[in-house]
Amino acid sequence: MNVEANISSAMDTLLQLVTFKVAEEEYGVDILSVQEIIRHTGLTKVPSAPAFVEGILNLRGKVIPIIDMRKRFGLASKAPDTQTRIVVFALESGVIGCQVDSVSEVLRLPASMVDVPPTVISGMDSKFIRGVGRLGGERDGRLLILLDSGQMLTVEEMDAFHDQPAIHQ
Repeated sequence: MNVEANISSAMDTLLQLVTFKVAEEEYGVDILSVQEIIRHTGLTKVPSAPAFVEGILNLRGKVIPIIDMRKRFGLASKAPDTQTRIVVFALESGVIGCQVDSVSEVLRLPASMVDVPPTVISGMDSKFIRGVGRLGGERDGRLLILLDSGQMLTVEEMDAFHDQPAIHQ
């Protein structure tokens, strides 16, 4: 066996990801950014909230905004069903929930299997996309879009949502 290959693969960082589906696409986020995953429950609608905010939820005494990831990505919304989940993130700007169609699995992916987003994507509203993971073989393997959970709701959006004055630095 090639010693250099063994050393190289041992040094390859493993990313631990929670994967979920929105529409027919599969996405992944760093497991450390996920606080918990809960079943979809009744949400309270908020007047004048941004279109992608599905409502608010009381999670053990803390009111958190719930983002419909379909709407956030500009896709058609879908009524929640038994597979719908809310992925709760603890971010610098606060705690938020993201409504997804289903949660798939927790997986480990070598960092070497993650590519920067193609330039075609970088011209679009790609602030959510951190990279593209290649799962399976070199050919015909499935792709996993890696999201930056810190970009799901900006500080400005969080401040506006909570009707607080914006924080200026």
